[in-house]
Amino acid sequence: MAAGTFKGGIHPYDGKHLTMDKPTTILLPKGDLVYPMSQHIGNPAKPIVAKGDKVLVGQKIGEADGAVSTCIISSVSGTVKAVEPRLTVAGTMVESVVVENDNEYTPIEGLGASRDYTTLKKEEIRSIMKEAGIVGMGGAGFPTHIKLTPKNDSAIEYFIINGSECEPYLTSDYRMMLEETNRLMIGIRIVLRLFENAKAIIAVEDNKPEAIRILKDAVQKESRIELKVIKTKYPQGAERQLIYATTGRKMNATMLPQDIGCIVNNVDTMISVCKAVAETTPLMKRVITVSGDAVKNPGNFVVLTGTNYSELAEAAGGFQTKPAKLISGGPMMGLALYSLDIPVTKTSSSLLAFATDEVATMPEGPCIRCGRCVAVCPGRIVPQKLMEYAERCDDKGFESLNGMECCECGSCSYICPAGRHLTQAFKQSRRSILEERKKL
Repeated sequence: MAAGTFKGGIHPYDGKHLTMDKPTTILLPKGDLVYPMSQHIGNPAKPIVAKGDKVLVGQKIGEADGAVSTCIISSVSGTVKAVEPRLTVAGTMVESVVVENDNEYTPIEGLGASRDYTTLKKEEIRSIMKEAGIVGMGGAGFPTHIKLTPKNDSAIEYFIINGSECEPYLTSDYRMMLEETNRLMIGIRIVLRLFENAKAIIAVEDNKPEAIRILKDAVQKESRIELKVIKTKYPQGAERQLIYATTGRKMNATMLPQDIGCIVNNVDTMISVCKAVAETTPLMKRVITVSGDAVKNPGNFVVLTGTNYSELAEAAGGFQTKPAKLISGGPMMGLALYSLDIPVTKTSSSLLAFATDEVATMPEGPCIRCGRCVAVCPGRIVPQKLMEYAERCDDKGFESLNGMECCECGSCSYICPAGRHLTQAFKQSRRSILEERKKL
């Protein structure tokens, strides 16, 4: 899958057929809700509730702390049981607000009220996004109000909506394009109000014919929004690759999309923008794919943030066989899990469970200099040589061979016949370099 391309239809090995034709179903939580204060890139939010406090649906429980931060919102009504460190998907303990659900879902005043976004000023739109806790929901979690505040609004020429969803098994964005088309279009129109010179491009891979058909109809009368069908090719959804595929513009690791007149956002993010700005509803839920050959009834679920991952598995009928591998996110870039006692956050996209752990069953061997990793690398770098520096913890050497151009897509690890853990090593080197840069 990492290097393969194909035209139309369903790829026989990408697993999307397990869930793509199943409409989303609503999952209401049964246990306590856990809200980590760090669900985004940047400073964690600051808890503004304490043990014993009563909270309502839509109430802010975490305040944005610093320039790069955003708010955390309660998705249920109930009582705060604790404010304490809790385990997250990344395997780290993060300060979290724990809420005992009263199952009444009592909302704050005005929640869900319609609002005429066409009368709002740019500053008001961005402020609403910040207060609503909107972040990039494709995985990175960058605060949306910051991404949509470039140095110069008029310099943005392309606003690209990422509907490629190139990771195997994941179909949550696909279902949203089918089921929430109207909200998606409103979200795009709202963002276009911020950039008077921009044109919006909805980028969809050609293995999603039904989404393409629906979106073609939706953009027919839109003068500033166009649908662009792109090749089904991993990692087509990566920011740099998507920008090149849709506009022909190139960028590297030292640049931001705004430097070449572009901004990229995920489909689910746009729907959340619509809800926040036009419907006075902050980010409190998202669609999650639960799939894999160990799952009894794979599907897509509308899940409240804070819900325990174990409830996702239960909603899909549980496991038909004991999973050898659990992953949060896609199989290429997701994170392996050792426990399901973790909360759903704004950036959660899927829970995958597999009967066998293919990585564990393949021992790591020496590099045979076959060059396959070079052939599939979307960053046009040389993973084989970078690995030599990564293994020696030689950050300067890693940088000298453009190691920071790695987007951690996993293609090199996937294609390597020796089973070398290339991507994992590159992640460590990149993080080490970024930490050193912070000290400068």
